[in-house]
Amino acid sequence: MALHSSAFCFSSVALGHRNSARFYTQRTGRPAGFSCQPLPSVARLSLQGKAFSGDGVPETKESPLVVCFGEMLIDFVPTVNGISLAEAPAFKKAPGGAPANVAVGIARLGGSSAFIGKVGEDEFGYMLADILKENNVNNEGMRFDPGARTALAFVTLRSDGEREFMFYRNPSADMLLQEAELDFDLIRKAKIFHYGSISLITEPCKSTHIAAAKAAKDAGVVLSYDPNLRLPLWPSAESAREGIFSIWETADIIKISEEEISFLTKGEDPYDDAVVRQLFHPNLKLLLVTDGPDGCRYYTKDFGGRVKGLKVDAVDTTGAGDAFVAGILSQLAVDLSLLQKEDLLREALKFANACGALTVTERGAIPALPTRDAVLNAIFQSVT
Repeated sequence: MALHSSAFCFSSVALGHRNSARFYTQRTGRPAGFSCQPLPSVARLSLQGKAFSGDGVPETKESPLVVCFGEMLIDFVPTVNGISLAEAPAFKKAPGGAPANVAVGIARLGGSSAFIGKVGEDEFGYMLADILKENNVNNEGMRFDPGARTALAFVTLRSDGEREFMFYRNPSADMLLQEAELDFDLIRKAKIFHYGSISLITEPCKSTHIAAAKAAKDAGVVLSYDPNLRLPLWPSAESAREGIFSIWETADIIKISEEEISFLTKGEDPYDDAVVRQLFHPNLKLLLVTDGPDGCRYYTKDFGGRVKGLKVDAVDTTGAGDAFVAGILSQLAVDLSLLQKEDLLREALKFANACGALTVTERGAIPALPTRDAVLNAIFQSVT
């Protein structure tokens, strides 16, 4: 199911230049095939994937494009849980970064995705570009900075699989993406444009983020926002709160965690529906709250509810929220009418919950993201 970092397979790639930055053009790899028994509780899911032409190259006409914008980095995850970074005997190198995780997650599930962001013109940057292509993610919007390194994050895992982060970005290349380097044609082709808040912390990436989102909005693209709070990266808690809220009302879909609700509401009860509803702005189509192993809650203008999650033994929760986002966006990209059909939305969220659950059973984010086949089999096992 997973692409393990100890077994990365790098293929030769063609290098070109655009806006003084290298980008990759070779299409490599192929998504896992899909075969599954009929599932009683997921039969109605709109699980359409990529069609294939005679030469095996995926076609995207049946899988509308999801473009993910922001950071991509290397997570170093300790091989032993429940100890400090200083005490860790070794680390597993794992590609990560929330927007990139979502892009790979969607492709693993059979959808069509692209990533826009910047990495260093270094070995880690080239490795990350290769990983995107090997996972069938369009990386033509990726840029390489010769003067800054690819971001690194060391992740401390507690015994329960929850984590704390220590980042190395001073500045990292993702912070330096400029508006002139954006692939606006790629953005305008999207059905959904997905992003987080880390790209809002510093310039020039902040202005670039705002320009990209505006171009998407003007083109009629659905905007998806996962704040993905990483407080140590912000100058202060208040600047983080202001930054996250600065683009809040432009989003059509927002995914937040219970911890983020507490943070954004300055300590109010994240399990109180009235508190969550305070975060629902007039133009929002869907607000999602992830509750870890308990599943998720959903809120629209007309209805709301809870969908239970799958119970698994957590090894590393890194990337679980991103896998959930990939699961739901892969469904919404195909059929936005799910936003008005509660029964079908609940089935899509059941699928998204399973995506998140499977991801926590392995270390790392991208290495642990599941295939569509694995998700459907997990749901099938849970109802038999």
